[in-house]
Order: sequence, then C-alpha cells, then structure tokens
Amino acid sequence: MASLDSVPLSTLQVGYGARRNSTLICAPVMAESVDQMVEQMRKANQLGADLVELRVDFMKNFRPRHDLEILIQYCPLPTLVTYRPVWEGGRYKGDERKRQEALRIALEVGADYIDVELKVAHEFFDYIEGKKPDKSKIIVSSHNYQNTPPVEEIGDLVARIQATGADIVKIATTALDITDSARVFQVLVHCQVPMIGLVMGEKGLISRVLCAKFGGFLTFGSLEAGFISAPGQPTLKELLDLYNFRQIGYDTKVHGVIGNPIGHSKSPHIYNAAFKSVGFNGIYLPLLVDSVTSFLDTYSSPDFVGYSYTIPHKEAGLKCCDEVDPIAKAIGAINCMIRRPTDGKLMGYNVDYLGAISAIEERLKGLKGTNHASGSALAGKLFVVIGAGGAGKALAYGAKEEGARVVVANRTYDKAKELASKVGGGAITLAELENFRPEDGMILANTTSVGMKPRVDDTPIPKKALKHYSLVFDAVYTPKLTRLLREAQESGAAIVYGTEMLVNQAFVQFERFTGFPAPKELIRDVLARNA
Repeated sequence: MASLDSVPLSTLQVGYGARRNSTLICAPVMAESVDQMVEQMRKANQLGADLVELRVDFMKNFRPRHDLEILIQYCPLPTLVTYRPVWEGGRYKGDERKRQEALRIALEVGADYIDVELKVAHEFFDYIEGKKPDKSKIIVSSHNYQNTPPVEEIGDLVARIQATGADIVKIATTALDITDSARVFQVLVHCQVPMIGLVMGEKGLISRVLCAKFGGFLTFGSLEAGFISAPGQPTLKELLDLYNFRQIGYDTKVHGVIGNPIGHSKSPHIYNAAFKSVGFNGIYLPLLVDSVTSFLDTYSSPDFVGYSYTIPHKEAGLKCCDEVDPIAKAIGAINCMIRRPTDGKLMGYNVDYLGAISAIEERLKGLKGTNHASGSALAGKLFVVIGAGGAGKALAYGAKEEGARVVVANRTYDKAKELASKVGGGAITLAELENFRPEDGMILANTTSVGMKPRVDDTPIPKKALKHYSLVFDAVYTPKLTRLLREAQESGAAIVYGTEMLVNQAFVQFERFTGFPAPKELIRDVLARNA
C-alpha cells in the first residue's frame, strides 16, 4: 500500500524539468471485479497517476471489508474510495446506511481518502463519531449536472462543505459555456482549504488542465479515451504527454485555438510539444468557444496571452482586436491574436494565406510544364476558391497578391460577390461550380469544413468536375486525405494537404507566441505522427 506522504514532491521529476505544481492526477478505476480493479490500478501506476479513485459502485457483488482490504493492500498508489449513489450521478442503488458503513470500513482498512457527498456529510460524520485515522482525509463533494452557478453561490457552497468538517472540498459543476470555468478558478485561487474544483463537459476541459495553475488539489485523468467517470475527462496520457501537466505553474502563459467545433484540432499537439522542446513556460489548449467577445472579456488576465483562430471565429476575432495587421484588415479575418505584454492590447494577424499559398506554389513548381520563370507559379492561373469565410478571404487575397485570377464559389452568391469584388475576381454559386470549366489547368482551393470528420464522405464538388483542375488544395486536414483530395488525385490533379497550410502557419505563430525560432523539424514530425 502506497501513501502520498511517502512521495516527497521535490523528488517527482518528469520530462524536461522538476514538477512545477502540487496538483495530483487521480485515475478513476471502474471495474466489476476485484481482479479487474487490481489490473487497472497497476495500469494507472504505469501511466503516471499519483493516486487512484476506487469507484466501488461499479463493482458487482461488492463485499466491503473483504474487497477493500485486498484493493488497498495491492494498490501501488494512494487510494481514494468513492461509493457514488445514483442520486449523485453514480451507480449504487441500495440502502444508504450500508453505503456509509462501507465508507467507514474504507477508512478503517487504510484508504488515504474517501469521498462523501455533501447531502449526507453531516449524517456520515455523526455516524463515524470522529473515529478517523490521522492519515486518512475525507473529501466532501457536490456535483451539479445542470450548470455552473455564480461565484457567490460557489463560494457559499465551499463554506457549507467546510462546515461539515471536510478535510478537502470538492465541487464539480457543468459547463454550458467555456467562461463557466473562470468562476470556479476564481473560487479555487482564493480558497483557504484544499479544494478540487472541476467543470464537467467538453466546454469545461480547461478547468481540468488549468487547475494546476490555480492551485487545485487534484484533477482526474482516465486510463484510456472513453473510459471516463465524468463528462469531459481527459486521459492520463493527454494530461502528462499532450498538456505537460507537471510543468504547469502559477505563472504559465495560456494559449489556445479558438473554434467551434474544436475537438479535431491538431494545434495542441504541435504547440505543446514545440513549447516543451525550447523550454517555454506556456500551455496550448483547444478552446470550444461560442462567443469570442465573452471569452476574451472573461479571460482578460495578462497570463492569457495568445490564440489561434479557426472556423467559425476568424471574423469575430478581428472585431475584438485593439490593433489589426494591414493584411488581416484587407482579408477581413484573423487567425492569430497576441496580447501585447506592455499594455495588454489585443493584436490581430492573418498568416493563413502565407501557409496555404506557399504550399500551393511549391507544389505547382514541381509540376511538369509549369512555367514560373517570371515569378510566382500562380501568376496568370485561374484560382477557384470554395467558401467566402475567413479562410476563403485569406486564400483569395493571397492568390491575388501572387498574380492569379480569382473566382469565388459560395453557397450564397451575395457573399461570393462581396469577396470577389475585393480581389477583382468573379463570383459563382456552389451549385454552378459543377459545370464551371472556362479553361483547363485551373487551381481549386476548398476553404469550407465540408469533408471534415465525422462527415468524411462529403465533398464540395462532384468528381467529374475535377478533371479540369491541375491542382486541388483542401484546408480540411482531418482526415488528411479528404474525399475531395482522393478524387482529385484519381482525376489526375496534383494535391496539397491542409496539413501543409497548418505547418507553415505554425512556424509563424510559434515565433509570435514565444519569441523563439520555430523548431521546424519537430513541428513536422508531430503533425506526421498525429495525421
């Protein structure tokens, strides 16, 4: 049986430096038998967890004293015993007194922690009559599966939990918006007792990672994807290897990619690995944002310093900038935002077009029969852009800068015409694109999300129309080989992956975020591994 007391924080070294926070990573262990639980506990230890949560409400034919003695004896890590009833989101449906007796036994046989729900905490403390081993701590928890209350209500809840005699406060709420986590951070950072403060759901992910920055007692990391004890839980591997959780400190700078949807983004893999490789004290998170204004207003502290922007927030991001780079202003969208350290002003940039256009030009130069002696390989080419959003504007603007003749195809003609007029080009509807073939050897660039996971069978243009194009680019990069690119290849066109745009712009954004030269080979390797 292991104890946290036997593992001094100063001895815990990982990766490229000493551990920079005291927040523990707890792996929930959920199985039907003792043998399966023991197996999962060993796996948690191998994966790097600090402790395990024994979710005994998942066990079949649970015999409290017999099973807990074995589990605690054979656990290579400190233990937290949770026997969650259905009325608090768990699986136990039986007699309440028997459940509380099992928790009392857990204390008796050596559990390091037990979790007791606020609703029955006073009753439980009366039941054990103060008989608790010195080494054992009682977590009193409250779970809100509907929303995240105002700061005042969360503060009151902390006080109520403290009043029960709890050693550790646990509050878990539900994120309806990414800004909900800020209220929990506010309480967490001012709490005078050890506190677990987590916000459930995909929009609450940042609470599970940044709790290390704001002083949380622990966070939960699942053994594998999908094997979660609460919505939005990252895996142990993600916490340790993707987010470099041990290296998050109170002064760590926060970056992220703002979009909706955002789960597909490869950017956290790129930037966190790149930050780590140069020893930069920063973290990069996927930020599932509904309102850009609300997000920026809420997370306005100097430590929230840099963002990438993706669909559909590139234009909204521009409107929130204090200053905008002239190219981004011409395009009408940003894909990079930096908080200037001297005055906190938000600076907007667009490097989308740099990434995509340079990748397209490189590929064109490699094609036989392409004459580019006079300058850009795009000069004089008919360049068809699908989509008139932020990425569409960037590609249209970039192609025009290189001397291409631009045509914009969009679902709504008015939006296509509006963009086309800015770049001196033509406009057609998406429906007209199928039969649009004024010449052969055209360039096609899809900047919409059509074909992105999970709708991988979708394509913005029928295969038969692709024979008129010499090169096709798709900004979608999940999957890397979209249906559009596969059919373009089959039709004889050269293709350029969306990952090429991503990698080229990653070089630029990394340098803006950190002030360091981009580790280009590492970034390419990370993208290849996560393709």
